[in-house]
Amino acid sequence: MVEISEQIKDAIKGAILLEINGRKFFNHAADVTQHESGKKMFRFLAQEEVKHLKTFSDLFSQILGEKDWKKYISSFELEGEAPLVEKLKERMRREEGKGETEALSIGMQLEMDAINFFQKAAEETDDPVTEKIFREIAEEEKFHYDLLQSQHDSVTKSGFWLDSAEFQMDGKW
Repeated sequence: MVEISEQIKDAIKGAILLEINGRKFFNHAADVTQHESGKKMFRFLAQEEVKHLKTFSDLFSQILGEKDWKKYISSFELEGEAPLVEKLKERMRREEGKGETEALSIGMQLEMDAINFFQKAAEETDDPVTEKIFREIAEEEKFHYDLLQSQHDSVTKSGFWLDSAEFQMDGKW
């Protein structure tokens, strides 16, 4: 077995858990969202988390020189509802009648946390392959954030779409 630093192991473990929790949340958000476009977007994001999970699973297997990376993460962390997801679901329940907008806000926060996590992990790793993967995933998470922001702006009728004002305050179109 290849010896890896605790730093790389912790970063990949954190990435895997982040993707698992993200997938669980986005699947839940798709279930509670009323609008079909919102459901599709949340399902798309859940599938993206699965792709990221495979990327990290492959990376962990490559670095460790073995396929069974799961033994490095406790079964408690991989199974059942993660405390983070439970907390986010509770936040959605408290915002009765605002399920979709709250799901979008939570999703945006999850993606921002992921962006920060992957950027920091990329800066701290000594392994160039791991750094490249973390930077690529951070860029994908930025796209996901923008997607959620656009949907949020549309649902809340904020007057913005893809960061462009849909109308001007002076009455000119």
